[in-house]
Amino acid sequence: MNTNDISNIIVVKVGTSTLTYDGGGINIRRVEKLVKVLADIKNSGKKIILVSSGAIGIGMGKLGITKRPECTRDKQALAAIGQCELMNYYSRLFGQYNHNVAQILLTKDVVSDPVRNENAANTFEKLIDLGIVPIVNENDTVSTEQIEFGDNDTLSATVACLAKAKLLIILSDIDGLYDSDPRENPDAKLISQVDTIDASIEALAGGAGTSRGTGGMITKIHAAQAANDAGIDMIIANGADPDILYDIADGKSVGTLFKA
Repeated sequence: MNTNDISNIIVVKVGTSTLTYDGGGINIRRVEKLVKVLADIKNSGKKIILVSSGAIGIGMGKLGITKRPECTRDKQALAAIGQCELMNYYSRLFGQYNHNVAQILLTKDVVSDPVRNENAANTFEKLIDLGIVPIVNENDTVSTEQIEFGDNDTLSATVACLAKAKLLIILSDIDGLYDSDPRENPDAKLISQVDTIDASIEALAGGAGTSRGTGGMITKIHAAQAANDAGIDMIIANGADPDILYDIADGKSVGTLFKA
């Protein structure tokens, strides 16, 4: 992979709360728009990797389960059900814009082993060279506490490092990092750029995410640290309207930029 390829790779992570409704069903309008925007950005010459949550949430929706289970066996079964549906949507929607997709499911033990880490990196490189859009999720059907990433924010930073990306974008249900909790303080101000991640920045993170997801702001800050350490910029932005990706691609100030 040449330098131009590396500089054009953008990893976009979307969370369960962005992809699904509260009941777990797929937010069809938003997913369709997300794919359309990603396909258009890819047409402009960027290389796209999508890290997508949602398998367990969608599995919950198909079975009418409203509360995310805590039992590993239950989560694995729901992931097996939901992942099929998720990839079916992505394959069909990207196909409408003449782009092919590939599924990559990872666990932590894959990237912690040097040989398997290199194999994973080679797979990303080859798929990107072929013009494929890799779609990545944690392999929730087999993951256990010992080998799971725990959240897809961490996974997305790992993928960005594996692929030697230029930029990681985490689309969430919040505009970015605030100087206080905007859910409690209406006067909270958005922080447009973070140059150094320290204890004061970590202290701004709130609790966990939604009942359908696993992340929260602290996992995003940790992901930013991992990405920045590898020389990769990271942006947290609100994924309610996927058109925000156009603004990011055009270099506009959106959300919170964690500068490498």
